[in-house]
Amino acid sequence: MQVKTILVVLIGLLLFSPCAVRAQKPDADLEVLVAWMEGSFSSELQSKADTSYFNVRLHMKRIWRERTDGYWLLVEQAISTSLDKPYRQRVYHVHRVEENMIESQVYTWKKPAAVIGAWRDTTSLANLGLEDIAIRRGCEVYMQMDSEMFFGSTHGTACSSELRGASYATSEVKILANRIISWDRGFSSDGTQVWGATTGGYVFMKE
Repeated sequence: MQVKTILVVLIGLLLFSPCAVRAQKPDADLEVLVAWMEGSFSSELQSKADTSYFNVRLHMKRIWRERTDGYWLLVEQAISTSLDKPYRQRVYHVHRVEENMIESQVYTWKKPAAVIGAWRDTTSLANLGLEDIAIRRGCEVYMQMDSEMFFGSTHGTACSSELRGASYATSEVKILANRIISWDRGFSSDGTQVWGATTGGYVFMKE
């Protein structure tokens, strides 16, 4: 009887361990989202149609593939005329938080100058890890999906920002197979917008 009991316990552990659950139920939606996010993008077409938008290059490349806690993406944005001086360098941690919700946590690099252009060869980041980035708490983007896109935003005023006199920032995003629409804005403490596009998000076409 004792042997049977041990066998039952071992089988239960194997069936219900996190690794077994992942193997039995791959997260197809999460995999699609990351595949759509990864790549190089440009807002050149939008900037030609509306000169209030800049021609911006956006690169998102997967890093730290050995990790099993979701997907990690290196993010770099720069004006097309100043590609060697990106104005935004981030790391996104994209993972499932509940059945109908995916979270993208936002991190900054502690030494951003050291990783400029690293999207071209992400193996250069192999020796870097979580100790080299800092989370931006409150700036998480929560996403859901419908029949054609993933969409989501930050929550309320939780994402603090001091850029150009702002008190907080908001992000709204729509991610499709061939483009990303991203609308980042900064607001003063009284709710007045102080930076960011005013009529809608940037449209980044996948290259």
